[in-house]
Amino acid sequence: MKFRPILTSLLLAMAGAALAQTPGDDTVLEMAQAWRKGDKVRLAQLLPQVRGHALEPWAAYWELRARLDTATPAEVQDFLVRYAGTYQEDRLRNDWLRLLGERRDWASFADLHAHYRMQDDPQVKCYALLVQHLSEGPAAPATLGDEVRRLWFAQRNDDDACSHAASRLMGEAGGRNRLVQADAWRKARLAIEANRPRAAAAAVEMVAPEALPLLAQIEASPTRFLAARVSAASRVRKELIGLALLKLATGDIDNAARLLEDKWGPQISPEERNWIWGTIAKQSAQRQSPDALGYYARVSRDSDLSDDMLAWKARAALRAGNRPLWDSVRTAIDAMSDAAQQDPAWQYWKARALLASGREAQRAQAARMLEALASPRGFYEQLALEELGRPVTVPAPPAPLTPEEREAARLNPALNRALYAILIGLRPEGNREWVYATALARPGGMGERELLAAAQMACEREVWDRCINTSERTREAFDAQQRFPMPHRDAVVRRSQAIGLDPAYVYGLIRQESRFIMDARSHVGASGLMQVMPATARWTARKIGLNGFRPEQLTDRETNITIGTAYLKLALDDLDGSMPLAAAAYNAGPRRPRAWRNGPVMEAAAWAEGIPFGETRDYVKKVLANTTLYAAILTGQPQSLKARLGLVGPRDAALPEPMPDLP
Repeated sequence: MKFRPILTSLLLAMAGAALAQTPGDDTVLEMAQAWRKGDKVRLAQLLPQVRGHALEPWAAYWELRARLDTATPAEVQDFLVRYAGTYQEDRLRNDWLRLLGERRDWASFADLHAHYRMQDDPQVKCYALLVQHLSEGPAAPATLGDEVRRLWFAQRNDDDACSHAASRLMGEAGGRNRLVQADAWRKARLAIEANRPRAAAAAVEMVAPEALPLLAQIEASPTRFLAARVSAASRVRKELIGLALLKLATGDIDNAARLLEDKWGPQISPEERNWIWGTIAKQSAQRQSPDALGYYARVSRDSDLSDDMLAWKARAALRAGNRPLWDSVRTAIDAMSDAAQQDPAWQYWKARALLASGREAQRAQAARMLEALASPRGFYEQLALEELGRPVTVPAPPAPLTPEEREAARLNPALNRALYAILIGLRPEGNREWVYATALARPGGMGERELLAAAQMACEREVWDRCINTSERTREAFDAQQRFPMPHRDAVVRRSQAIGLDPAYVYGLIRQESRFIMDARSHVGASGLMQVMPATARWTARKIGLNGFRPEQLTDRETNITIGTAYLKLALDDLDGSMPLAAAAYNAGPRRPRAWRNGPVMEAAAWAEGIPFGETRDYVKKVLANTTLYAAILTGQPQSLKARLGLVGPRDAALPEPMPDLP
């Protein structure tokens, strides 16, 4: 019997007003704990007790997944039939496909893959590409090898699927999809830069297994390895010298540059030399060193560099101050891959570089680029609006949802199951099923109106992260009430205004920190709406005279807002009232933005783009864009992101000492 008829009546009952907990929830939660502990016996004991429960598909998934390596094909097939159409069915199919790939059971893999809906697992994708290559041979698409290469280069660890597919394509003579030895060495370079020694060793083993002992020496001490050698005669030796220089550059830029310039540069290929200079330059740019552009100048051909190296070249040029090196910004962006150039950041900065040229044709091109980018949707989109002379305003709302559209969302079993899981404390599982229901359950995902209806369903149940994230996926419609909700408005506005903070700034930060999830807790221990760390909370409580504070009080809404806003105000005052600097301090601690602000005075948009930490760079941009939109909503007036950004430069030496670092 299939699952859907069993639970139709229950799900329809759940779809009414607020979801309520039912008998059996405690058993489901116990099974979730048993799953996380890997307790197969307890999972098997408890499963019969949750038959007919709304979350039975999760319980059954945990039980079978925990023993999937010993399960029979018949058991897997029974599960796929019983729970047909659910997220759990396709999740188990994904897991079984991985196992079939590891077992090299290509025939079974091909049969099962034809029914795979999610198509979001790069490991399954690599196996599927290999199966296609094996079955179609020369008739396979010409892009197959390129796709394997892209997935392989992107994987962080030495996972079986993409490594095996790359190895097979590399080992076959001829053919348009064949990978070459240079691909393996490039993968090794990427792995060395990312400090992934196992992935580097796996790549080297494909083309030069005899070199693995030497690679181990490089990993142990690149300086000793390089000092013990005087020449690089063979292809393998040249590549190993390059890997040693890359390893050295991650910790000692100056020494790596000296050795490349004085000894090894003439002995290696131009492509390898450019790559190493690009790595040295990127490391220098990430340290915000004024030497970065000088190192980039040693690169003879930008096309030899990765997108990441080129991005840091553009950032280094933007850090030149009030007069960025626009030619360097533009040439770096032009050398990026087509996909990288579509990033809003590089669309905006290329347009700015073209505007700076002063030539009419380039200014016209810049205007077209800015017009295509301009909208209130994000940081660079808002900047593009202002570059065109238009302030940031709240877009007109979409047409109201019809009763039929609301009803379709209300009766969607996957949406209801996801909300139920979140309600009883299984937020990760509920989030995954929600994403599946809105994006992966069918090709192309939900349409615009369906997304708005699903988002509204989450909003009305105050599941704010699903509300926001779902509404953000609409391309045309912009429902500001869904995308920028204001829960706890009285508390947030009252506390913000009492200490001289812009409530829009506080809302912009909360939206990025927690998506208004009161029980949110980060992997480092931050908690609550404003994601405050216990040590930060204790320090702030002492500063504001909040006697008797205990970290467990951070789960209280009022206390969390009080502590979080107080700390944000202290950071803002310490950093000269700069919203970008204070946001960076809130995310990365006050010490880092104090160092990052040193150097030339520059517009804060360029400063934010050059933040060395990717998480903080993204955070600052999103908080400021959120703030601008919230200000437009709260005031009903057009707003300026540029005005909030201002300029960033070194601290005035005449100002008081900054606040101390937190414990």
